Amino acid sequence: MTVSLTKGGNVSLTRSQPHLAAIIAGLGWKVNTGPGDVDLDASALVLGADGRVLSDEYFVFFNNQTTPDNAVRHTGDNRTGEGEGDDEQIAVDFTLLPPQAESIVFVASMHDQDGAAHTFGRVRDAYIRVVHQTAGVEMCRFELTEDGRDETAMVFGQLYRRDGEWKFRAIGQGYASGLAGIAKEYGVNV
Repeated sequence: MTVSLTKGGNVSLTRSQPHLAAIIAGLGWKVNTGPGDVDLDASALVLGADGRVLSDEYFVFFNNQTTPDNAVRHTGDNRTGEGEGDDEQIAVDFTLLPPQAESIVFVASMHDQDGAAHTFGRVRDAYIRVVHQTAGVEMCRFELTEDGRDETAMVFGQLYRRDGEWKFRAIGQGYASGLAGIAKEYGVNV
């Protein structure tokens, strides 16, 4: 059964599935009509207890599609947002994560196309969902309802480890500084 989350809400993934080894974070959106194409990109940052990326290699995006240990993998870039279902997915294998990995932040950002500065004001029906990778069952979903008129990047959600459990928190925080701004905030050398 899917748990529907609101902004700030969280759910334990491993309490109901104690042997959960891997999940898929599926991000989706639709593009409002308007001038030019809109390309959103999903990314993930693997963070330590200090809230900073373990190293630059633990920043997963379209140009670095996997962590060195293959624990977090981007499954491919959808440049249009067309079609049904997830537009982009990031796979996480908990068994391969290093012990110092305390959380994983999932981000979607506007790809700068031909200098066109698009914002989340061009996007609707955005969501993130967590799927049990083996069973293929959706465990939780967060539908972003905010108008990101001025934001060029958005933290959708976060997996985090607490008291031996993996949990998911719905965040929905926008940034006007784009993916580079988020990456810098979490300690990536940009």
